[in-house]
Amino acid sequence: MNNRLKIAYKLGSVLLASTLCGAAYAQDATPATPPENTQPAAAAAPTIALTVAKDTPLQIALEKEVRLKEIGQALRGRIVEPVYAFDKLVIPVGTEVNGKITAIDPVSAGKRTAAALDANFSPARKFQVSFDELILPDGKHIPFQATITPGSGEVLDFVSSADERSKNPSGAKDVAAEKAKQAKQAAKQEWRAAMQQVKAPGKMHRIERYAVAQLPVHPQYIDAGTVYFAELLQPLDFGSEPLTPELASSIGAAPPPGSFVHARLITPLSSGTSHNGDDVEAIVTQPLFASNHLIYPQGTRLKGSVLQVRPASHLARSGQLRIAFHDMVLQDGVQGKIEASLESVQAGRSQNVTLDAEGGAQAAPPKTRFLTTTVAVGLGAVSFLGDTFGDTGPRAAGGAGGYKLIGIAVGLAVHSQALGMAMGSFGAARSIYVNFVARGPELTFPKNTAMQIGIAPPRPAPGEKVPQGEVPKR
Repeated sequence: MNNRLKIAYKLGSVLLASTLCGAAYAQDATPATPPENTQPAAAAAPTIALTVAKDTPLQIALEKEVRLKEIGQALRGRIVEPVYAFDKLVIPVGTEVNGKITAIDPVSAGKRTAAALDANFSPARKFQVSFDELILPDGKHIPFQATITPGSGEVLDFVSSADERSKNPSGAKDVAAEKAKQAKQAAKQEWRAAMQQVKAPGKMHRIERYAVAQLPVHPQYIDAGTVYFAELLQPLDFGSEPLTPELASSIGAAPPPGSFVHARLITPLSSGTSHNGDDVEAIVTQPLFASNHLIYPQGTRLKGSVLQVRPASHLARSGQLRIAFHDMVLQDGVQGKIEASLESVQAGRSQNVTLDAEGGAQAAPPKTRFLTTTVAVGLGAVSFLGDTFGDTGPRAAGGAGGYKLIGIAVGLAVHSQALGMAMGSFGAARSIYVNFVARGPELTFPKNTAMQIGIAPPRPAPGEKVPQGEVPKR
């Protein structure tokens, strides 16, 4: 029995039981003097609770840049991913969220000393935030309690896999591949539109902030657009809706080719700790419709495994992961087989994540590594030119390459070209090692990582037909 029949059968059983119970009650409990014009009571239709479950993460981006000052400092954010309950949108993108700074950790003496040697007398302090109130577009205030999950506090990008330009033998474009391309473009546009609500800094502002951060003493800022995941400690209730036969009959049907679902990772992954064959689970965060029929409601689970993993290694080789999903589980426990793979993912900008055409993910090395290494090597080379330009400039250049401003001060104060050459050589060697010789970055997908997953029914056996639908325009 396929999923649609199972769900329809369950719904029919509920309706039939309700009808029979009503009929039996009417026979056994007939009043002595029945009122006139009495109509038999209709069986109550089953309902679906529109509840945002406990542990559901609210994706919140800071609306404005915040200068870190004190505990209790107010924060204001916006919801940047819509929140659904079953098939209904209950918290739209743009919903305002109020929060505050709850803790600012002191800097250890060792970290402060290390930062001072690098000409930084204002090392970054770790801090904690909380959010506790939603303000819906209609003005309704909804208080909530939540915990901020690990991995929060980054500025995220939405990264899509490379487009597959597959063609059928006749030369026409594959319809499913074209739908997939359009879905990925739409998802990226939705993310950009959501992030336009926050006042992200422009190019000149980022340059200014970078310059300020290089000063020995400087303030600490939390960037606009920094994303936090607030996991609910208690469910949020938005009422209920009737479960009609029309609604139930399509749930669990085979999705049409080129379908995509928005999901959130439940199982944290890392190229440094995950292994081939490890289980992976995600949960659908936005319902999937086809021809205006509900296929997968919010809360549907996707189960899969790690197909390939390569940890980071020396010579700047970065970590890689490839995952796939092969089972879906509806909220009532009905299961079905699928074929699904990663098509887009939200990741921190610092990871420089890339996806190949088959959904394999890799953490690329920093884009600035060539520039920083060139500068370090150049300063090191200048430190050897004392005979040509005198020894003051080369000593200062060598100090800058080795220990920034303190290195410059030492280079100017100590009249030793050998010291300047040593510091310049150290800086150049350190930059080459860090950027090209040391271990590359690991690829990590923390819990609650938002993903876009290409999904399709399993390939039918010879002679077997699988019902297909059409993805509606929404």
